[in-house]
Amino acid sequence: MILALPHISADLGADSAQQLWIMDIYGFMLSGFLITMGSLGDRIGRRKLLLVGGVAFAAASLLAAFSEHAEMLIAARALLGIAGATVAPSTLALISNMFHDHKQRSLAIGIWMMCSMGGMALGPVIGGMMLNHLWWGSVFLLAVPVMLILVLTGPFLLPEYRHPASGRLDLGSVLLSLLAILSAIYGLKEMAKQGLQIVPLLLLLAGIVFGAVFVARQRRLAVPLLDMRLFANRGFSSALAGMFGITLTGAVMLFIGQYLQFVRGMSPFEAGLHMLPGVIASMAGMLLSPLIARRIRPARLIGTGLLLSALGCLLLTQAGTQAGLAFLVIGFIGFNLGSSPLPSLSSDLVVGSVSPEKAGSAAAMLQTSGEFAFALGIAVFGSIGTAVYRNQVASAIPADLPDSAIQASRDSLAGAVSAANGLPEGAYTELVNGAREAFISGMHAVALSSGVIILGIIVLVATQLRHLRPIGEKSANQADRMQEA
Repeated sequence: MILALPHISADLGADSAQQLWIMDIYGFMLSGFLITMGSLGDRIGRRKLLLVGGVAFAAASLLAAFSEHAEMLIAARALLGIAGATVAPSTLALISNMFHDHKQRSLAIGIWMMCSMGGMALGPVIGGMMLNHLWWGSVFLLAVPVMLILVLTGPFLLPEYRHPASGRLDLGSVLLSLLAILSAIYGLKEMAKQGLQIVPLLLLLAGIVFGAVFVARQRRLAVPLLDMRLFANRGFSSALAGMFGITLTGAVMLFIGQYLQFVRGMSPFEAGLHMLPGVIASMAGMLLSPLIARRIRPARLIGTGLLLSALGCLLLTQAGTQAGLAFLVIGFIGFNLGSSPLPSLSSDLVVGSVSPEKAGSAAAMLQTSGEFAFALGIAVFGSIGTAVYRNQVASAIPADLPDSAIQASRDSLAGAVSAANGLPEGAYTELVNGAREAFISGMHAVALSSGVIILGIIVLVATQLRHLRPIGEKSANQADRMQEA
């Protein structure tokens, strides 16, 4: 979508506000409906919900591909978000039903995570190639054959599962969850764009209030939308907290992408190729982690990996305007490879630590937490990077620039490069180089902050998950009880 947006804007005449909604509405709807869809799958059947969602996703993709105006595309993206909310909770919950053996389930979830990362890596590359030869709507058609395969094969290959005593869906809880999640996510996104302004803060506060009311309602209901007793499970809550923390640091990827394009002058395709080794490392780590965790305790594997990830953050601080590209690529590999055991094993911990009838809700909670963490990470780390950038770029901005150009230069590196066009060569070089140096300082601050958070996650994992034995290995007490039985 990032690559296609300029083509969409030119063809549909979307203004700046419509462009933002085209980009953001999918994430809003996805995050808002995850909990509802996870609970709905437990009630009506996870395979049924997944297949219905697949049909809806294919139909909405066609609608988006052939949109004739911006409003039509925004509506199609909203439908895509709602349909997309059926996929992750349903697939993860179905995996827990298909593989009851702990070793098999952990490996299956590792493969699931690897495929997810592979899609994220290949999407921009394939999308960029398609945009070079086809119209912008073609990027939406990528999903149609995939969903077609799902709908045709799912009834024969996927087992059905539903909670036999699930009860009716509480519409009041659905409304409260939507109000809480959408208000908070929208507030965080606006905070990332505007800073600490009153409107984003009020939206975030409203989300917290609605969330508190939602939690209180769940505690009173006999059959809640989200069973709050899940958080009493130490493995579930600790794995969820660790996942939240590591997803926060995902904002580092955005700074690396901007560095490669705006500092190093690469095209989006070239930038994607330089980031590809790190993504491949992440995929490999997610696949191998469940196998390695059969021999060593998960807490040790996760902790050791996170130390490597923290070292990767340190290497990212060695990237400069003219040198350090190798440090950045290697640091990104270390960051991704080291952090991969946590999502791979934590997903298994989250889903495997609850009863089968709650797997859909647990998977939805995992995905919703990730959406919150990523939005919060962009808001927090974006603010850190922007604060450092603005503090340093001020000295490089020529005093005789128009106010609009000064503001653009202070807002972002891209704005400074745009404002520098048309300036005399000396002023152009001073502004662009100064802005690049300021951006790199902001990126370094974000990398170091991410490293500190990762060290905190290591402490959490070491204290809360140290009791977990290697995957598939039973404790002596468990073995004795089985032998006696």
